[in-house]
Amino acid sequence: MARAMIDPTQRFSERAAEYVLGRPSYPVEAIDALFEGFGDPMKLRVADLGAGTGISSRLLAERAGSTIAVEPNAAMRASAEPFPRLEWRDARAEATGLPDASVDLATAFQAFHWFDAPAALAEIERILRPGGRAALLYNERDERDPFTAAYGELVRTYATDESEARRSDGRVTFLAYTGWKKVRFAPFPNAQRLDRAGLFARIGSTSYLPHEGEAARRLHEALEALFERFERDGFVRMTMQCSVTLAETR
Repeated sequence: MARAMIDPTQRFSERAAEYVLGRPSYPVEAIDALFEGFGDPMKLRVADLGAGTGISSRLLAERAGSTIAVEPNAAMRASAEPFPRLEWRDARAEATGLPDASVDLATAFQAFHWFDAPAALAEIERILRPGGRAALLYNERDERDPFTAAYGELVRTYATDESEARRSDGRVTFLAYTGWKKVRFAPFPNAQRLDRAGLFARIGSTSYLPHEGEAARRLHEALEALFERFERDGFVRMTMQCSVTLAETR
């Protein structure tokens, strides 16, 4: 079966451990933007959709009074660390099971492109309270940096489907949704310092790259050469822009 046909909720079942080790966090300024002008965050309830292993959910739970991490993949949920004020829910973004008008902020970090966009947007609108917010956040490679550009070329060479292009398509759908009163966009610089194990985990966590077989062997050889070329004191540095698309309900 082609990788593109796999149920999106199952794409990361064999990559959860690498996801924990290799995926970057998000800049403080990006999280600040979600809560700016929203009053006392400890009075807010947040739903983080497609929460994965909880990288984003923990950042939200540090601020908000209550955070629900919505994640349908059992392996990803099992890899998440317990955290105060963070509740996990086995559900999809398109059918969270949350009550109507029950959350103040709904987020999707590095995840919206995996959703059935029309169904997920309708669900987000349903669960948001009046005056609520919805946000998409993506860490995008900043390929003005030589190492990051070389890494990006490696990803494009070995990609098994067009998943990266889906991100742009998803944002267009999000921006065009008629349920929003106001939408704004803000980019924030981000970077990730990776040792060899972290770099291999980072690429291993990418669901549209080969995980086994001859193609995976060639990918790993190329990644090893990339690390040897760019490492300084045992680390490489990947530069990113964290894009925040923030919408307010009518």
